[in-house]
Amino acid sequence: MQRMLRLVSHSDTEDSRTGMLTAAAATDEQLLDAYSQAVVSVAEHVSPAVVNIEVQNKRGSMPGSDPRNAPEVYGHGSGFVFTPDGFILTNSHVVHGAAQIFVTLADGRREPADLIGDDPDTDVAVVRIHAPHLTPVRLGDSHTIRVGQLVVAIGNPYGFQCTVTAGVVSALGRSLRSQSGRLIDNVIQTDAALNPGNSGGPLVTSRGDVIGVNTAVILPAQGICFAIAINTATFVAGRLIKDGRIKRGYIGVAGQNVPLPRHLVRRHNLPVTSGILVASVEPHSPAQRAGVYPGDVLVGYAGHTIAGIDDLHRLLVEEQVGIQAPLMVLRSGELLNLTIVAEESPATAEMSHAGRRVWPSAS
Repeated sequence: MQRMLRLVSHSDTEDSRTGMLTAAAATDEQLLDAYSQAVVSVAEHVSPAVVNIEVQNKRGSMPGSDPRNAPEVYGHGSGFVFTPDGFILTNSHVVHGAAQIFVTLADGRREPADLIGDDPDTDVAVVRIHAPHLTPVRLGDSHTIRVGQLVVAIGNPYGFQCTVTAGVVSALGRSLRSQSGRLIDNVIQTDAALNPGNSGGPLVTSRGDVIGVNTAVILPAQGICFAIAINTATFVAGRLIKDGRIKRGYIGVAGQNVPLPRHLVRRHNLPVTSGILVASVEPHSPAQRAGVYPGDVLVGYAGHTIAGIDDLHRLLVEEQVGIQAPLMVLRSGELLNLTIVAEESPATAEMSHAGRRVWPSAS
């Protein structure tokens, strides 16, 4: 009788283990199905707003030649409709300097587009088309995303319309240097595969909210891709739609990052161990008027410490234009406090004088 009981008990254990394995397999299958369904749902809801952007540029002609005979250069990228009246977000490097822009919608319509404005410092641009029945995306909040969460990238790599890739948020708060040399802060790193042509497409959560604008990959690495956070992109887009440009401060110095001698750090009780060595000062610039000279080392601006050029760039924002601000300078071992008034960057001021940058639509 005891032996029978032991045999029954052993049989029950095997059945229980088999049941647990079956349940685990079913759970894994359900998880995979849920993952697949999430990606499918995002693709179905967001793809109608994703567009293919074609640009036509004029290559620079040789001196003395007719610029009308300069060869044309073609490029393409991605973008997405974010308002019902046809405003489209994309990357600055996709459309910067374009002579003509065409947008192909997911339903096959091909429309001429106007360049409303682009900001190379954040690699964000806005173009606009005039077409009915547009489906805009739903914008999310990039502050709410977490490392490890599922994201989907949609774009047109190598011209393949509405290609979908999926991955996770690999890291947050990255910095990426733009083509203009400035750092773009709060960049999202993802392993969702991006390829040439994906630039400007949306990075989307499993709920279908756009939380980034795909912008770059690290070559030849695999799975290291970056997107401009949507909070940054929408802020810049709003300014571009309003003014056609982003105003940034300018003081007129060229310099390089240098370490500070330890005795000067201790002597002046400085909270930084490096600063900006001024190599040159532009004539008639705010720095020249403030009394900055080559050989000075900048260590503070507007009440903030400066450890390097990137710190100064972050501080030279629109709010500082035309405002008196303290400038801390090390000169011959002495700490000086100067007063400087930043001006609008000549590049954006030139755009301002030229008016809003809207290119004529091509017919």
